[in-house]
Amino acid sequence: MRIGVNVPNFGPGTGPGVLREWARTVEDLGFDLLMVSDHVAVTPDVAEQYPAPFYEPFTTLSWLAGVTTRVRLGTTVLIVPYRHPLLVARMAANLNDLSGGRLVLGVGVGWARQEFDALGVAFRRRGALTDEHLRAVRAAWRDQDDYRGGRVPIWVGGNSDAGLRRAVLLGEAWHPLRFTLPWLEDALVRLKAIAGEHDRPVPALTPRIALRLTAAPVTGPGRLAGEGTIEQVGDDLERLRLLGSDTVVLDPFGGDPEETRRPQEAWRMLTTVADRFGQDLHHPRMEHQ
Repeated sequence: MRIGVNVPNFGPGTGPGVLREWARTVEDLGFDLLMVSDHVAVTPDVAEQYPAPFYEPFTTLSWLAGVTTRVRLGTTVLIVPYRHPLLVARMAANLNDLSGGRLVLGVGVGWARQEFDALGVAFRRRGALTDEHLRAVRAAWRDQDDYRGGRVPIWVGGNSDAGLRRAVLLGEAWHPLRFTLPWLEDALVRLKAIAGEHDRPVPALTPRIALRLTAAPVTGPGRLAGEGTIEQVGDDLERLRLLGSDTVVLDPFGGDPEETRRPQEAWRMLTTVADRFGQDLHHPRMEHQ
């Protein structure tokens, strides 16, 4: 099982130099994948959680492709209705080509109503638009040789049944975000049932989980996967492997934008994970600690 990292590409502490250090840290510790988020207009509903500056994901990943050599690069998740599908197809294919085939396109429908309004996109149609756009992206990759995007895997985010159905019909993988393990086990039953209804293969499982290390165990039914002691995180990763995950993305951002001023705290958590579970990772020691 491969392990990736969700990197904050927003917030008061984020800038080109910090993003470069994030990328080098993730790659130097041996993680397989670096992913960033997507917003276009930092409207008030977005700014409450992800304040400016917010670095656009294709631009950011192009920058980070130039300062890394091995780590895969991805979006978690690109909000599909925000851009014309031919533009998404072109940018994704070009980034994949320029990075040496390292792109993973994680996609979702979005949630920020004010941002949809600012972009002139119908919020109520976001699910249907996402499906239409994904079909158009795949058609562009298939029919136009200069797009050369056919090898970009699409990971479909979304924890609803509509998201599960979209993953079955339009994705290589299902990419659920931040959940409890009992919830995931129930959702996988639904995912397999939906795949059976459509006579389609069950998509790969590539979840994004929290990463919040604590000295004492975290207990209770609301504990998210990835929260607790390093032993609990290890148990979570093993359970995810047994459930069929081939990649798990760790999200060390705890929700407070001020955390972006102190990335060293997240880097220490990632170093702890790499030290404990990194026997199969490329694993030179990080020099910025």
